[in-house]
Amino acid sequence: MTYAVQGVLFAQADRRVLGDGAWLDVCSGWLADGDTLFGELIATTPWRAERRPMYDRVVDVPRLLSFHDLSTEAPPHPRIAELRDRLNDAYGEELGEPFTTAGLCLYRDGNDSVAWHGDKIGRGRTEDTMVAIVSLGATRVLALRPKGGGASLRLPQAHGDLLVMGGSCQRTWEHSVPKTGKPCGPRISIQFRPHDVR
Repeated sequence: MTYAVQGVLFAQADRRVLGDGAWLDVCSGWLADGDTLFGELIATTPWRAERRPMYDRVVDVPRLLSFHDLSTEAPPHPRIAELRDRLNDAYGEELGEPFTTAGLCLYRDGNDSVAWHGDKIGRGRTEDTMVAIVSLGATRVLALRPKGGGASLRLPQAHGDLLVMGGSCQRTWEHSVPKTGKPCGPRISIQFRPHDVR
């Protein structure tokens, strides 16, 4: 089975300049026919639970994770490599390098979340970079706020949407997926990053 990807990336994209060199590309419905991919990723991805220190205790990470370096290993599904190739075709020249890793998060329900952060492990701490996120499954809000304080953005990410954070975004803004009390099914986010950005 083939999975359709929007032929012209920017036909539905909306670049938002955030200031201080940060920007977002928002592309609704970028991935068509993702239902089968979503189900197969839930069933076959080697999901793992993690625990991390937070303040004075160790807590469960409120989502399941799976990380893959596509330069050295096969992705958990062949479609992941195809999506990475499409993103490299669209963004490689602007980024100056390819996306090489795929990190997957499974938000099982509205209680799963990710706290405010920037992807600053590695070069993202000091260099401009890009992080591309493809969403599958239930709609969840991706929230962004300036690192020094200011008005936040709340961007609902629906099934098949693409969001790309670029420029200084990882250093000058923070992002999160907040918990929700509304009934909510599972969501998978696939985050594509270049080498040495986490």
